[in-house]
Amino acid sequence: MEANQKLELVDRKHLVLEGVRRVESFDEKEITLDTAMGFLTLKGEGLHITHLDLQKGNLSAEGRFTGFWFTEAKGRGRGKGTGLMKRLLK
Repeated sequence: MEANQKLELVDRKHLVLEGVRRVESFDEKEITLDTAMGFLTLKGEGLHITHLDLQKGNLSAEGRFTGFWFTEAKGRGRGKGTGLMKRLLK
């Protein structure tokens, strides 16, 4: 898979994402993903994954999306929280 990422959001309800490597965690309020360009956290309400194809790197999700947070690919360690823990333990 190439190191490309594409995110499409329609009406804050329907999300299509390309470049997904792995789903780190998910529930109805948060989805955390390892993508081709780093980690991505999606926040919202009533979130659910409607399609996932890790071979092609595609993910579709629905719900009410309220925020997106990107974490750079450098230091790709164990996923969510790695950067924060390093800063706290310095």
